Amino acid sequence: MFDKQYGGRRVFITGHTGFKGFWLTAWLLELGAEIVGWSLDIPTNPSGFQALGLEKRITHLQGDMRDRDGLTAALNKFQPEVVFNLAAQALVRKSYADPVQTFSTNAIGTMNMLEAVRATPSVKALVLITSDKCYRNDEWLFGYRETDHLGGKDPYSASKACAEIIAQAYFHSFFGPGTKGPRAVTVRAGNVIGGGDWAEDRIVPDCARAFAKGKAVQIRNPEATRPWQHVLEPLSGYLRLGACLLREKSAGNDTGGLHMESFNFGPPAEVKASVGDLANALEEYWPHFSMAARTTDVLEKKESTLLKLCCDKALALLDWKATLSFAETVRFTAQWYRSYYQSMENDKTTADPTQYMYSLTLDQIRDYCQLAKDRTLAWTR
Repeated sequence: MFDKQYGGRRVFITGHTGFKGFWLTAWLLELGAEIVGWSLDIPTNPSGFQALGLEKRITHLQGDMRDRDGLTAALNKFQPEVVFNLAAQALVRKSYADPVQTFSTNAIGTMNMLEAVRATPSVKALVLITSDKCYRNDEWLFGYRETDHLGGKDPYSASKACAEIIAQAYFHSFFGPGTKGPRAVTVRAGNVIGGGDWAEDRIVPDCARAFAKGKAVQIRNPEATRPWQHVLEPLSGYLRLGACLLREKSAGNDTGGLHMESFNFGPPAEVKASVGDLANALEEYWPHFSMAARTTDVLEKKESTLLKLCCDKALALLDWKATLSFAETVRFTAQWYRSYYQSMENDKTTADPTQYMYSLTLDQIRDYCQLAKDRTLAWTR
């Protein structure tokens, strides 16, 4: 799926070295796209980007979203047709420690990308990734819709709300009817998990590191409920949106369609699990460490305890809905990490460990797509 839309296309991805970014990069490579990635650095050690050896498979650029001139020059040189903007300071607790970087990267960085796209006529489709935390979280029991209030009580959430407001201002001011701008959207996803995430203060990387060493897991806010979904779920939505935008642009549509819309991508409504539930489910894949002690970290900074999305709009306009159950999401995630740590313990797995992990990652992408097809999900057609 998607190969007809992305095969041979020039695609520019910011934040390609991050968790979502490296999975999106791998998927687009599988689809035959030519990719340039723009990222400040390799955010973690280890990293999924390095584990797959992606630097050798794409044009890898190191750059800052706050560098508008450098970003514009990169787009003008590469002349991409599609842009996926994922670059962000993505950690809530880090946003308290450095709010200035958080706002300048997430809000002003979004503005810089929009300015760079304005100066690059080759761009036909723009997908700006923000976060489910852009919503003003009132701890509702029902899912937030795209028309609900934006806001944020912490710097990270507020910065993402700012990014959404900036994006809509640019869409309507510079990319609207009668302009030559791209078709553009913003997208909001919940807490994604999957192999290759080693960020700080995230439950899955914390569990994987601890279980691999047989150590105790420190769990903060274990009762917090999150809309857990595998990273491939929102990425399938992003790719679906990008493909639809390209078709709309090719058809010469000047108004209507998906242009200037926002979309939620989350798991099925029945997926409801706490941080503690997720840790318990992951633990089953490390049976030797099932008796590892649990410690609970006392929160110093406020984090939301309940947040979920309504994805009716994605279903209605994109024929998109999530594929995996919670159990399947945990299985995909645990199998990736166990394969990685086993390959590190036994370097005879393959002559090139990065090729082994790249192939495993593509296998999970293919398995995911096959499950979606088997379940006759409309977005796969």
